[in-house]
Amino acid sequence: MKWMLVVLVGGVSPVNTDLVFDKFSDCLAAEEQMRQHYADAFDAWDRMAAARIDRRRDYKKARDVEAKRLLSNVGTCVPHGDGDQQPVTAPQQQPSASSPQQPATPPSPTPQSPRT
Repeated sequence: MKWMLVVLVGGVSPVNTDLVFDKFSDCLAAEEQMRQHYADAFDAWDRMAAARIDRRRDYKKARDVEAKRLLSNVGTCVPHGDGDQQPVTAPQQQPSASSPQQPATPPSPTPQSPRT
């Protein structure tokens, strides 16, 4: 079985990476590498922001926003078909030979009594 790395942006919106691995352990290693990349980007931003933002309260707010933006993206490994398998579809309902399907007949009008 093959495995594909999918990123959940904000922890909820899946994004296909098209990264397919033969081994689950390789997929997990790629996910760890992706997570480390986000952590490194946040650390670099944090060092820059600490030097540039004068007010402590503004820095704290900006840091919370940036942490949510970068660190809420998570990866997950999902099973992936080999490509030679047919996609699974719902079976079409076929009319059975033992019970012939009758055509729909329009409802017959009901006779009304004449008005006087």
